[in-house]
Amino acid sequence: MTRTRAALICLLAAGGLSGCASVYLVDNQVQSFARWSEAAPSVPAAPQTYRFERLPSQMSNEPAQATLERLSAEALASVGWTPATEASAAPWRVQVSASTVTLPRAPWESPPSPFRRADRVVTADGKVLYMPMPMFMEIQSPFYQRKVSLVIRDAASGRVVYETQAAHDGRWGGSEPLWGAMLNAALQGFPQAPDGPRQVNIDVPR
Repeated sequence: MTRTRAALICLLAAGGLSGCASVYLVDNQVQSFARWSEAAPSVPAAPQTYRFERLPSQMSNEPAQATLERLSAEALASVGWTPATEASAAPWRVQVSASTVTLPRAPWESPPSPFRRADRVVTADGKVLYMPMPMFMEIQSPFYQRKVSLVIRDAASGRVVYETQAAHDGRWGGSEPLWGAMLNAALQGFPQAPDGPRQVNIDVPR
């Protein structure tokens, strides 16, 4: 094997590994509110159990809501909270919701123009012409504004003890890994997240 061929094989192998390991960034704007004193003398330590509850509007959207709750359960499991084997015995109730606004383009982008004109052209006899370019349409990618919200209530009193939300704007499709990243971002610092809005970045494998 020549040195050139060996170097080429190593380069291709390295490129393949880097491609497999590539990620995309999900930058989230997160804000959380804790009111544990409404239900307990101290912040509850893991492990804890809970059950999901749904609004009437969420019951009519069973597949999407079930997926969202499954992703939420995975995120909650990372902080030591698991679904109760008997829902009636769970000390906490969890409600999760999500929304997506689809825009035809990013807010800072201009609307597409059907055609554009070239710079003015001065002919040999001194005339000034503006030569129109052929008709074309600019290709723009949709822009998504997404938000996920998670609310925890004391099962006995119904009082809200924890509320957190994460918002992400971008062009990534609404895949399960993206929603999972948003939920993990929303629960960063749980159960005593810092006050005020903050940015939480999560890397997601491609």
